Amino acid sequence: MKLEKTTKRFKSETKRAYDDACGTAHGLELVGERWALLVLRELMLGPRRFSQLRADLPGISANVLTQRLTELEERGLVVKKRLPPPANVQVYEATEWGLEAEPIVQSLGRWAARSPRHDPTLPISGVSILLSMRTMIDRAKAADLDARIGFAFGDDRYSGHLHGGMIDIVRGGSGPYDLEISADPPANLAAVLYGKAPYELIQWSGDRSLLDRIVDLYHLPPKAPVPGH
Repeated sequence: MKLEKTTKRFKSETKRAYDDACGTAHGLELVGERWALLVLRELMLGPRRFSQLRADLPGISANVLTQRLTELEERGLVVKKRLPPPANVQVYEATEWGLEAEPIVQSLGRWAARSPRHDPTLPISGVSILLSMRTMIDRAKAADLDARIGFAFGDDRYSGHLHGGMIDIVRGGSGPYDLEISADPPANLAAVLYGKAPYELIQWSGDRSLLDRIVDLYHLPPKAPVPGH
């Protein structure tokens, strides 16, 4: 039975192969299918339950999510595990190799944000907005900042440490924080950071001047020129 399952899997992989020795081609075989890279993105800040992934990827069906998780697990990018009591729930977690894909997600996001067709007003997950904060930070302006920030999106909690011109973010953690930010939906935080929307869209407590500094660290890149326009 195990041999049969393995054979079927490799037959499936062969149909999707590019037959190209380039690492880029193989990378697309690993994460190039619809939703695959976004599922992996959602695991970049720590393990998540199936229901959490569904909630933060509202356009994906349960069947497709199951399929993508299975494929990512077979390819060595994701592992399935059960958290110890009292949680005692099944979660999916990116492997160490899977986490190495974060620069790919960052570079692709930074590049695609220059597209004239990019719509920053669409929904965005909490993980995605936090990854964008790691990607789009103005390192020169952030160089002198050293602060701890708590983020909350519904029941999800994250801790950030702003230092050395970058921001480290981990799931969970605890204060004390210099600034705490809560956004529901997470797109509200994106609107404040990138659209310079009023702070009333989010809930915050702590150092107002630090919040001002943080908002000033984030700007969308200029759009790429379109020939003929």
